Amino acid sequence: MTYFGFLLIFLVMPILIFAGMNWLDSRRGKQLPERLQSWPVWAAITLHIVIALLYTTLWDNYLVATRVWWYDPELVTGFTIGWVPIEEYTFFILQPILASLWMLFLACRIKVVSSAANAPVRLRVWSVGGTAVIWLISVIILAVSWQPGNYLALELGWALPPIALQLAFGADILWRYRRIVLWTIVPMTLYLATADALAIGWGTWTINPQKSLNIFLGGVLPIEEFIFFLLTNILLTFGVVLVLARESHGRIGDMRQRFTHSGTVANESEMVQR
Repeated sequence: MTYFGFLLIFLVMPILIFAGMNWLDSRRGKQLPERLQSWPVWAAITLHIVIALLYTTLWDNYLVATRVWWYDPELVTGFTIGWVPIEEYTFFILQPILASLWMLFLACRIKVVSSAANAPVRLRVWSVGGTAVIWLISVIILAVSWQPGNYLALELGWALPPIALQLAFGADILWRYRRIVLWTIVPMTLYLATADALAIGWGTWTINPQKSLNIFLGGVLPIEEFIFFLLTNILLTFGVVLVLARESHGRIGDMRQRFTHSGTVANESEMVQR
């Protein structure tokens, strides 16, 4: 199957289906919970498309350039930017749209936890600490050049810093919306991983066995590919929820107020010293 054929069947068609379902929801008066209406959904999706393109392009070019994975040149158009075919950049655009539309569909139906009392601020500290430990392990793997762990370490090293930033800002906020977060990430990861396994079986792209753990889910899918879709769906879901959540905007306002206050105090102290 060609790469564009894969995109059409497994991403464009579901996007059209979910876009239609969300349109019907809006006609029927079903809306996001009020707490998730701080930004227009289209603006949140657009923001994440831009971030995906900017943050993923160099990393993915490195993967292809170093033969971590490669594509069948007969199954792509031949147009490339750097080492990566244009189809791959199209995927960077389509995945945020698909994941966001699925999340929107769910959010109109899943009840939001009313209180964050069970999610203390220390949740932010512990979640960032755990993420940092895994990230350090990935750095060590890369530093010692352990080839079977190369792809996995590159994934973790690339994805975990922004995930840690999201958790540092709002792990407790994400916990409040945990049902939406969970039911967005898990089905979307399973769906895209299954589609990816089919594409690998068809030869659309190939994972380098020398840079993989060679642990295969279902006898076909390298575990690194499953982890890739898990990480990217975490990034997208965390990001969109935090952008839309009213609590996030309140927290940003508090941070600005504290920063302004500290700056004012510092200026006053400097004036007194003079």
